[in-house]
Amino acid sequence: MNITLKSGQRCGVTSAPSSKSHAQRLLICAGLGEGAVTLDCGDISKDIAAAASCVQTLCANVTELGEGVLRVEPCAKPTSGAKALHCGESGSTLRFLIPVCGALGESVVFKMEGRLSERPLSPLDEVLTAHGMTLERIGTELHCAGRLTGGEFEIAGNVSSQFISGLLFALPLLNSDSTLTVTGKLESSAYITMTENALRQSGIKFTKNDNVYTIPGRQRYHLSEACTVEGDLSNAAFFLCMGALSDEGVTVQNIPERTSQGDKRIIDILRLFGADVAVSGDSVTVKKGRLTACTVDAAEIPDLVPVVSTVAAAAEGDTHIINAARVRLKESDRLMTTATLLRSLGASVEELPDGLIIHGGRPLHGGTIDGFNDHRIAMSAAVAACICTEPVTVTGCECVNKSFPRFWEKFNGLECRQ
Repeated sequence: MNITLKSGQRCGVTSAPSSKSHAQRLLICAGLGEGAVTLDCGDISKDIAAAASCVQTLCANVTELGEGVLRVEPCAKPTSGAKALHCGESGSTLRFLIPVCGALGESVVFKMEGRLSERPLSPLDEVLTAHGMTLERIGTELHCAGRLTGGEFEIAGNVSSQFISGLLFALPLLNSDSTLTVTGKLESSAYITMTENALRQSGIKFTKNDNVYTIPGRQRYHLSEACTVEGDLSNAAFFLCMGALSDEGVTVQNIPERTSQGDKRIIDILRLFGADVAVSGDSVTVKKGRLTACTVDAAEIPDLVPVVSTVAAAAEGDTHIINAARVRLKESDRLMTTATLLRSLGASVEELPDGLIIHGGRPLHGGTIDGFNDHRIAMSAAVAACICTEPVTVTGCECVNKSFPRFWEKFNGLECRQ
């Protein structure tokens, strides 16, 4: 499906959707617990639905009580063969649950879609096989079996924070105590903090000394009976960036005042570009200022690369996006697709092995762009339409359903100033 967006600045008030990262963590904690939990997830994106489906098959009954409200009731799920877990394109669902399946001693077949089967599992797979599991990738399926045993675990911190989170979910369930040592440079550390907070919220005990976790075994999850998922900074970023390109500005509500989400840095980044940013409670208002180029280190904020690059196209000077090699392994090669998006609209962009240089301040003309089946590329195209002189058509626009199913509705709810 295609959508054509009018060119021109956007203004008005909107709200952030619920955080899929937070929702997925709470779903897993609820499914591994002993009592029923009600989760207010707001909008149910494809990634949240994938996590709910896998938890439903693996260890709980998950029902939707109302719009975006899920009831999770842990229960035994006997089966005569391997359980089929449909994780769609959700890398976090897959990587979180592989160790959990080992901790439960379940034989499973993960069904993967899109580019997920191409994304790396090393070094997580080596760590798990060294502790009793077997993993075999067959096309778009990942077959896992065996029971994970406790002991000493060690994993590199610079590949995926999701590997570390998956182990943190699993190790408290083992029959013996464990240690987890994270080696080397740790990237996307805020996502690990989010996992740690979910564990504490569920009554899981662990200690952390620098890069070493000590985790007692034989624990059970005890999440509160009712939980609300916080607003998503990763997706709010698109509307905040529209505000940075708008004389009248955009206000985004449902922004958590205190959060472990790493993408809260979008507020500081927009200020660094020169935008006018005002925070009031759970609302953030952003208006256009004199935008000038800057350097953005993407090591801790890989999901912001496409939309920050779009703002950079409007900023005077050369913006450098650095330490972004990992975004090549997302739903698309996001360095390539971000560069392609902006170039197709008239921007000047250099693609580097681990980053981008955006030569900003050039007028953008509009046109048709490929969404690359990547929600963050398609939504960045909507931000780009705010600084184009002609309409922008996005092909495959339904890909936003992965994280933000109501994005186009909310985008069209803003006023367009041509």
